[in-house]
Amino acid sequence: MSDLLHVARDARGVVTLTLNDPARFNALGHEMLAALHQALDEVARDERARVVVLAAAGKAFCAGHNLKDMAQHPDLAWYQDLFARCSRVMLAIHKLPVPVIARVHGMATAAGCQLVAQCDLAVASEAASFATSGIHYGLFCATPSVPLVRNVPAKRAMEMLLTGDFIDARTALAEGLVNRVAPPEALDAEVQALVRSILQKPRTAVAMGKALVYQQRELGIDAAYQIAGQAMATNMMDEAAQEGARAFAEKRQPAWKQS
Repeated sequence: MSDLLHVARDARGVVTLTLNDPARFNALGHEMLAALHQALDEVARDERARVVVLAAAGKAFCAGHNLKDMAQHPDLAWYQDLFARCSRVMLAIHKLPVPVIARVHGMATAAGCQLVAQCDLAVASEAASFATSGIHYGLFCATPSVPLVRNVPAKRAMEMLLTGDFIDARTALAEGLVNRVAPPEALDAEVQALVRSILQKPRTAVAMGKALVYQQRELGIDAAYQIAGQAMATNMMDEAAQEGARAFAEKRQPAWKQS
């Protein structure tokens, strides 16, 4: 694994991926994207994994792509490769069978803001800030717009995309970009509160639920109800759901067999 990304696993099945290029504000260059994609692929194959926490070192969470590097490669094929790599990482997060929580302690701009929006959950420090700032440099944040408009109301997303202006953590919370905001000293405790809640749930139900939510979101209401009903019926055949139903009927806590 690249030194640009630190990977830590604990006995609970929590995998922490830490972007580790603080000198370049954890920019999403080719090497960083390759390391992140490799780590996500490894989590996808790990049946013991339960939750991913995406964190970062240094002052910033992620400043997106490195415009200095981009200016040095005025080549369409190079740009197409960079954005294709980035899109594959975002889709890997989307398709991962476990929830991904962004731990946002500082600035998240352009593709860094995209990374936050693409995660299933996000917890931000009060010191964090967010922007899709490419427009300031003549580059509309097209790929960041994909998860942004799936998190934030369209007009607010458009304002971010067209102005490039920063929003603070409280505004991000109000608009749906993040789930929780905490003082900097309480950020880890707030992340762990979410982690503990997820760990108390059966892995199979969480994986099925994550996939279903994103699939039905892209469909019309008739098709959405059809696949949601099928998902629930299939979920009920799982031993964890059967145990949950028995526990409810017997007025006790479920005794799940955790993987």
